[in-house]
Amino acid sequence: MSDPAADSVETPYGWVIAGASHLLVATAIGVSYLIVVSLKPIAAEFDWPRSIPSAAYAVMMIFAGVGGILMGYWSDRRGVGGVSLLGAVMIGLGAVLVSRVTGYGSLLLICALLLGLCGVGTVLAPLMTNATRWFDRRCGMAVAIVASGQAIAGAIWPNVFQFGIDEAGWRETWFWFGVFAFCAMVPLSLVLRRNPPAQKISSTGLGGAVYDIRSAPMLTLILLGLAIIGCCVAMAMPAVHLVAMCSDLGFGAANGARMLSFLLACSFASRLGFGWLSDKIGGLKTILIGASLQALALSSYIWVDGLTSLYILSGMFGLAYGGIVPAYTLAVRELFPAREAGWRIGVIFMCGTTGMALGGWLGGWIFDLTGHYQWAFVTGVIFNLGNLSIICFLLWLAGQRPLAGATA
Repeated sequence: MSDPAADSVETPYGWVIAGASHLLVATAIGVSYLIVVSLKPIAAEFDWPRSIPSAAYAVMMIFAGVGGILMGYWSDRRGVGGVSLLGAVMIGLGAVLVSRVTGYGSLLLICALLLGLCGVGTVLAPLMTNATRWFDRRCGMAVAIVASGQAIAGAIWPNVFQFGIDEAGWRETWFWFGVFAFCAMVPLSLVLRRNPPAQKISSTGLGGAVYDIRSAPMLTLILLGLAIIGCCVAMAMPAVHLVAMCSDLGFGAANGARMLSFLLACSFASRLGFGWLSDKIGGLKTILIGASLQALALSSYIWVDGLTSLYILSGMFGLAYGGIVPAYTLAVRELFPAREAGWRIGVIFMCGTTGMALGGWLGGWIFDLTGHYQWAFVTGVIFNLGNLSIICFLLWLAGQRPLAGATA
C-alpha cells in the first residue's frame, strides 16, 4: 500500500507560499475596507449621496472580478510573481491618486482600473488558485490560510483607517496607506516567483475532477457563478454599510469600525475551521453549511438595533460567512479538471466580486430611498435564499454522476 504522504506534492515551501499570499491578501484587500470606512466622510466633503462612494466600491469589486480572470490566465502561464508585483504597484499608486481626487469621475476611474482591475484583481483568485497547486492533502487548509488574509485585513484596517480619518482626514489616510501597500507588497511578491510542483492526476484528489460533469460543464459553471452572486450580495450588506449604520443609530463611526473589525476577526477564526471541514466533506457541502448560517445571522440584522446586540450579531455573522468564499475554490477544483482551474476560479470570483459590488451599491441605494437599512437586509436575505437553492441543486447534480475514472 502506497504512503499518501510519499505520493503527495506538498513541500515545506508550500506553506511559505501560503503565508506570503496571506500577507499580500491582507494588505491589498485593505483598500476595499478603506472605501467602506471613508464612505461617509467622502460623501460629506463633496455633498454627494452615499450611492456615489458606494458606486466606487462597486466598480472596484466588478473590475477586480474581471482582473481575476485576466490575472488567473496570466498566472497559469507565467506564474503569480509578475501578477502580484503588478498589484503591489497599482494598489500603492491608486490609493495615492484617490487622496488627490476632485470629482466622482476620477474616483470611479481609479477605483475601477488601478485598485480593481490591476489591484485587488491580482490577489484573490490568482493567489488562491496558486495555493491549490502546492497542496493536495491539505488544500482546504492552505486555501483558507490565503483567504483569511481578507479577514485579517478587516480585523485590523477599519480601526487603523478610522483613527487616521479622525486624526488627519480621509485624504491623508488614503495617501499613507498607498505608501505602505507599495513598500509591503513588493518584497512579498518576490517570494511567489518559484513555480509550483507538478500535480499528480488522481480520481479522488485535486489532481483531476471529483465529479463527472463533462455532459454539462457550462451549466455547472453558470450555476456556481449565480450561487456566489447571491451569497456575496447578502455578505456585502453588513460588510459595506455596518460603519455607516452604526453612525446613523447614534453609536458613532468608531464603534462601527470596531464592530466591523470584530466581525472580520470572527470570520478569520471560522475560515480556518471551515478550511479543515472542507478537506473532510468537500467544498459544496461546506458552502451549504456556511450559507445557511449566514442567512440566519443576516435576517437578525432586520430587527436588532442595540449596541451590545449588534456586536454579538456581527460576531455571529463573521463566524457564519468566514469559510464560504474559500470553499468555492475547493468546489471548482472538485467539479472541474485541474488544467482548467485557473480561469474557472477567476470566473467564479468575478461573479463573487460582482455580487459584493451589487450588494454594496444596493445597500446605499435602498438607504437613499428609504432612509434606513432594514429593507437592504431583507433584500440580502432573499439573495441568500436563492444561493442556497442553487447549491442544493448542484449537490444533487454532482451526486448523480460520481467520477468513474481519472480525468486529466
